[in-house]
Amino acid sequence: MGKAVSTFTLKKYKEEGRKIVCLTAYDYSTAKILDRAGVDLILVGDSLAMVALGHKTTHAVTVEEMLHHTKAVTRGAEFALVVADLPFMSYQVDQTQAITNAGRFVKEAQAQAVKLEGATEHNLQIVERLVGMGIPVMGHLGFTPQSIHGLGGARVQARTADDAMHLLTDALALEKAGAFSVVLEMVPTTVAKIISKKLSIPTVGIGAGVGCDGQILVTDDLLGKYVDFKPRFVRRYANLDEICTDSIRKYASDVLTGEFPTDAESFAFPEGEEQELLKRLNVQQKVKQ
Repeated sequence: MGKAVSTFTLKKYKEEGRKIVCLTAYDYSTAKILDRAGVDLILVGDSLAMVALGHKTTHAVTVEEMLHHTKAVTRGAEFALVVADLPFMSYQVDQTQAITNAGRFVKEAQAQAVKLEGATEHNLQIVERLVGMGIPVMGHLGFTPQSIHGLGGARVQARTADDAMHLLTDALALEKAGAFSVVLEMVPTTVAKIISKKLSIPTVGIGAGVGCDGQILVTDDLLGKYVDFKPRFVRRYANLDEICTDSIRKYASDVLTGEFPTDAESFAFPEGEEQELLKRLNVQQKVKQ
């Protein structure tokens, strides 16, 4: 496959005009599949809360849960750059909290970078501190799921010139603070394209059009495994929900009818040993009588 992807690799891809391929993973086997398929960046997203744990929003997932799943992903990814989401309220309180939690994702879970949402003055200071300590940071602007209540729901952002300029200012501020990349979520295509051209660091779009330097989707959405709802920007390349349901029904039917397992799927007892066992059982039965 080649060399492992780094933050410098992604910047080089942007300069060359080569699109960056990003997807999410929460476990070892999925990470291995994505890595083998040539995905450049694997995000252990806080979407874990909804997709894998069944919560309604990303808020419920904890640092410990994110660490647990990030460890699994980094064991499975040999070449892709693994980025871990800092979950809600793991970096918003103060810099000490943010640095401590970000450090755990790099030290304990072996992630190569972390991601946080928004470009408040507090967040920009955190980015600067983390980057200064050698922890790469990915930004996230536009629709930021951790702020879903404050934003009034999952709504497209930067739909006016004023809001678009504000978004551009935030993106430039993240770049200046040292972020190596910025996710743009649910932003009009034109706005995302302009921001992508203004930044020297790569943009990764999700519902932000083709003008971004890369694209990311939740893998369970792409594969049709998570079907509670389907965002407009998701393209389903498979329908695992249907495939898995059909396969499990066939398995259940075979179990109920005795068609599974067959002799070929079971282990035979050597004939001589079987005769010896029956002999001993017969003796035991006679003793009991």
